[in-house]
Amino acid sequence: MVYLSKICTKAGDDGRTMLGDGSRIAKHDPRMEAIGAVDELGAVLGLLLAQSGQFPDRPFVEEIANDLFDLGADLCLPITEPPPEKAPLRITASQIEKLEQAVERTNAELAPLNSFILRGGTPAAAWCHFACTVCRRAERCVSALIAAEGEKVGLRTLVFLNRLSDYLFVLARMLNRGGEGDVLWKPGEGRR
Repeated sequence: MVYLSKICTKAGDDGRTMLGDGSRIAKHDPRMEAIGAVDELGAVLGLLLAQSGQFPDRPFVEEIANDLFDLGADLCLPITEPPPEKAPLRITASQIEKLEQAVERTNAELAPLNSFILRGGTPAAAWCHFACTVCRRAERCVSALIAAEGEKVGLRTLVFLNRLSDYLFVLARMLNRGGEGDVLWKPGEGRR
C-alpha cells in the first residue's frame, strides 16, 4: 500500500524528480514524458467516466484506469542488472490479453467501417476519442523512451498502450450508438 504523509515536499524545485528506485532525473526526461502522458490518459479516462453515466463497459474502463497506475509504476522503475530483490510491478501478459479480448468483443458488435471516422459523435464517444489520441501520444512517448540510448522499460508497456488505443477506438464507436453516430470522413469535401 502507498502511504503519502506529505504532499508539498519541495524535492522537485530543482527541476528533477525521483523515480521508484530512488534515482533522480530531469522532469523533461523522456521517461517523465512517458509517465506524464500515461497520467494524462488516466485523467481523460476519469473525465470519460464522470461525463458518460452508465454504459456496459464502464467497470472495464474503471479497471483500465487502475491498470494505468500499474503502467506508471512499470515506467518509473528502470530495468536494471542485476534485477532488484523484490520484483517490481510490471505490465503482465494477462493485462494485454484482456484488452485484446475486449477489442474483439466490442468490434464484433459494430458494423464494419467503410471510411475513416472523425473524432466526435456523442459526448461520451468524443471523450473516448480524446482518450484514444492521448493514449497514442503516450505510446509515442514510450517508443521514444525505448529508443533513447540506455533507457530500459518493461517489455509489455508499449504493447499495452497499443492495445489500449485500439480498445478506446472501438469503445468510442460503441458509445456512438454502436457506430450509428459515427461521423464519417468525406475526403476532399472542404476543398473549394
